[in-house]
Amino acid sequence: MRTALTDLVGVRHPIVQTGMGWVAGPRLVTATARAGALGILASATMTPGQLRCAVREVRSRTDAPFGVNLRADAGDARERVRVIVEEGVRVASFALAPSRELIAELKDAGVVVVPSVGARRHAEKVAAWGADAVIVQGGEGGGHTGEVATTVLLPQVVDAVDIPVVAAGGFHDGRGLVAALAYGAAGVAMGTRFLLTSDSTVPDAVKARYLAAAAGDITLTRAVDGLPHRMLRTEMVAELEDAGRVRALYRALRRASAFRRISGLGRLEMVRDGLAMRHGRELSWSQVLMAANAPMLLRASMVEGRTDLGIMASGQVAAAIEDLPGVGELVDRIMAEAGGAVAALAGPGAVPPAVPPGPDAAPGPSDA
Repeated sequence: MRTALTDLVGVRHPIVQTGMGWVAGPRLVTATARAGALGILASATMTPGQLRCAVREVRSRTDAPFGVNLRADAGDARERVRVIVEEGVRVASFALAPSRELIAELKDAGVVVVPSVGARRHAEKVAAWGADAVIVQGGEGGGHTGEVATTVLLPQVVDAVDIPVVAAGGFHDGRGLVAALAYGAAGVAMGTRFLLTSDSTVPDAVKARYLAAAAGDITLTRAVDGLPHRMLRTEMVAELEDAGRVRALYRALRRASAFRRISGLGRLEMVRDGLAMRHGRELSWSQVLMAANAPMLLRASMVEGRTDLGIMASGQVAAAIEDLPGVGELVDRIMAEAGGAVAALAGPGAVPPAVPPGPDAAPGPSDA
């Protein structure tokens, strides 16, 4: 299925696996790349040195294109950009809109720049600055998200910019892919669906919690860092929502200390990053600290399997997911479903479009 996205980044299928912190590591990205979709490494929870090692690990396992996601407001963003350029990474995606200068630096090095946005005006801005494509996430998406549904936001952005638009928020199957293409998107980006695969290194207990979630178990809260954050409703979320300011500040300080040991960030760097993540909003000091060390809460669940102590970012689509296929099986299934949906729209007797077979290469070593 050829689209502007597949032409731009050189993949077979118009599907993107998003850069989820502590989740999108070399194993998941390699499996995605081999399946013909675009896998994206999450760098925010890595040091620059770890990022370089992760990029080399993926490249040692596959020749297929892949990308790296990074925070444009991070203090070491340029150092990470240097890693991307020096290692010849095909795509750089951003959780927030990068500056005009950062976009130009990457494009001059031949890197495809794909920011993620949650509003039409942000898409228009990065398009004017030279971004090659944009991922548009509607309010159904997991993690930090907006309030406008994908079905409203997506056509607005498609009509507003002349670069490929990738739809995110609420996608998990071939029907959704066809719907996004009908809106004018060049593909879909999925996080929760890729997290819930057998190639994801997320602990089984955490995956089971996602699979058991009903629609009412997925909430949008500001208790973690003061910004709208969609996640599973857990004991930790309830505790954060019930905690007063003093208690929240104390807990934030303890988690900040733990995150410093893992990330290598100094105190001033953590405060700076927390302030940068406010994006002009009025937040308490406890919320600023939580913004800086929220990765520790994700790590508790996504790495350590502590469903009681961690937070679990989740799109609303988790309520519709019931299995843990391998990434190759998932991508093949989505493309087959998309072909069937197109054929059904064409009417009786129509022949569904051919779907290229998945790669037959033997699986590589696991990084679990």
